[in-house]
Amino acid sequence: MPNIKSAKKRMRLSRVANEYNRARRSQIRTAIKRAEEAGDTASAQDAYRQVQVLLDRAATNRLIHPKTVARIKSRLAQKANR
Repeated sequence: MPNIKSAKKRMRLSRVANEYNRARRSQIRTAIKRAEEAGDTASAQDAYRQVQVLLDRAATNRLIHPKTVARIKSRLAQKANR
């Protein structure tokens, strides 16, 4: 446990950021699963658009590395267009 005031504050802020990031990652993973399991082409493309927005926002905020986001989007686009 930190003794210095600034270290205590940093710990609080880190905990808040960790919870936010965990929720955001979970939301992205759920959306990816929905896009992969979509039945017809129309619903797959709609799910892909929703995932694309979430992934782009995550890449902008550096929650997920931008190249990882590009790879995931590419794979989902291939599945959505089949």
